[in-house]
Amino acid sequence: MKKSKKIAMAGAIVLTIFSLFLWWLTGKWMDEGVEPAADGTNDYAIILGAKVKKDSLSLSLQYRLDAALQYANDHPHLTMILSGGQGSDEPISEAEAMRRFLTENGIAEGRLILETASTSTYENILFSKKLLPSEIQSVTIITSDYHLARARKIAANLGLASDAVSAKTPKVVAAKLTVRERIALVKTYIVGK
Repeated sequence: MKKSKKIAMAGAIVLTIFSLFLWWLTGKWMDEGVEPAADGTNDYAIILGAKVKKDSLSLSLQYRLDAALQYANDHPHLTMILSGGQGSDEPISEAEAMRRFLTENGIAEGRLILETASTSTYENILFSKKLLPSEIQSVTIITSDYHLARARKIAANLGLASDAVSAKTPKVVAAKLTVRERIALVKTYIVGK
């Protein structure tokens, strides 16, 4: 075998091993992102938005809100920041969609704070932090299970401790979202956003 072919083969093997390692590592981070599970210790929770369709919530947002509603009912002292702006293809902001769902399901308006400017997970956490009382240093983050590791890493980078409420991921989009999230998680660990 020629030297150039051996080098190319060695490079392909190294790349494959590195890719498998990254896949394993990001999976480990994602598994660890759901712990510790929230227990009502924090007075504030940030619910991260997801797509709002023309006539309904996306399944991802519905599952996040189902988890948030259960947690809010279990912990009536909790104030929730509903975080999500309005995309060009969304009829209302994600925060407003969350507000409507939660109030229609018995959560008092006084327990809800809307953050309607964010367009990314980084902005969700950054802008929500600005709405917290200055003495608050720890929050509960409510989002999809696959998304918690990155959201909590961003929160930590912004000086917020956190625990987690994990919403299930819709099976119909799980593979796509999990692959995309692994790439975003590596980016977050490298650049902090």
